Amino acid sequence: MALEMVDEIKNSDIETEEIPTHDALELTKGGKVATITLAGKQYTLRITKAVKLILTK
Repeated sequence: MALEMVDEIKNSDIETEEIPTHDALELTKGGKVATITLAGKQYTLRITKAVKLILTK
């Protein structure tokens, strides 16, 4: 099911849809790190001291 969603995302026309916007501090609940899951795999979103984002597998 998750892989089907990935295919839909790849095949969708992003320009015709509204792109969701998320605040990184809301994702991390005010902290520096959040975990994001896609197709059963976990990724780590980090906010650096320089206020930049790093996404790692």
